[in-house]
Amino acid sequence: MEDFAPKAMAEIEEFRIRMLGKKGEVTAVFEEFKQVSAEQKRELGQRINRLKTAVQEKINQLKASVGESDTNNTPTLDLSRPGTADALGTRHPLSLVRNQIVEIFSRLGYVVAEGPEIEDDRHVFSALNFPPEHPARDMQDTFFIEKDPDILLRTHTSSIQVRTMETQKPPIRVICPGRVFRNEAISYRAHCIFHQVEGLYIDENVSFADMKQSILYFAKEMFGERSQIRMRPSYFPFTEPSAEVDVSCNLCGGKGCNVCKHTGWLEIMGCGMVDPNVLDACGIDSKKYSGFAFGMGVERVSMLKYGVRDLRLYFENDLRFLSQFESVI
Repeated sequence: MEDFAPKAMAEIEEFRIRMLGKKGEVTAVFEEFKQVSAEQKRELGQRINRLKTAVQEKINQLKASVGESDTNNTPTLDLSRPGTADALGTRHPLSLVRNQIVEIFSRLGYVVAEGPEIEDDRHVFSALNFPPEHPARDMQDTFFIEKDPDILLRTHTSSIQVRTMETQKPPIRVICPGRVFRNEAISYRAHCIFHQVEGLYIDENVSFADMKQSILYFAKEMFGERSQIRMRPSYFPFTEPSAEVDVSCNLCGGKGCNVCKHTGWLEIMGCGMVDPNVLDACGIDSKKYSGFAFGMGVERVSMLKYGVRDLRLYFENDLRFLSQFESVI
């Protein structure tokens, strides 16, 4: 491509010679000035000098506009060069999965509810039927900030469910995403900070079958239409009955592989029917209403969905890892 700056400078120099050169138009005016009468020379001389100054200033402006000075003819800016495109960033894999989980449950009528990360004992433990001697209340398991009253970093987003039940009347259908904190040694499968999405549905005549169908719908939307789930009996203080949910391994199609430890199943969440004691503690009539709750770790679902084998990768800000994920919702 033709270089713009040298061409522009050549045209400016041509203009200077035409106006101020030995045979230039302004120079010719000075030659005619010699023939003017003495009475007119003073006024006319001033006008000619102003004209010469104006032409010189214009020439200097033109040179400056292409990055040149009167004594430097080296181009400093090539306006013909193509621009440099900025590299586009991508969404974090945890953001991608969180958004997808929320979007799937929003189709079932769930709305997002949020709450504080610094909580009190009641909303994290007492209202959720945790007995005083429960190990989650120990300093080894939980980050406590103050004592009397106990102030802590929430260990689960179930505290949002409590706040929702305290302020809203049934029917309640919420999804609760957020960061949670537990005093755990950092390894490839655990971290002191991680992300959860919990769900809560309370209304009249809500059954275990309703919960199972909702979770099956989620599994098929997240991991593929051929996905299946199974539920294993479990224990949580705030639900009864309770279950752990496994999804058929999407890497081997349920046949068994190293990721699923050759079982064909991968654990994705815990769930259960809300304990009547929890409903009563939050001011909801447990004889009239029932409901179910579920909770999953976003890191866990993301590891299963993308085949990530080390949870620490989510927190290292390594662009080689993050650039693998497309910026899509």
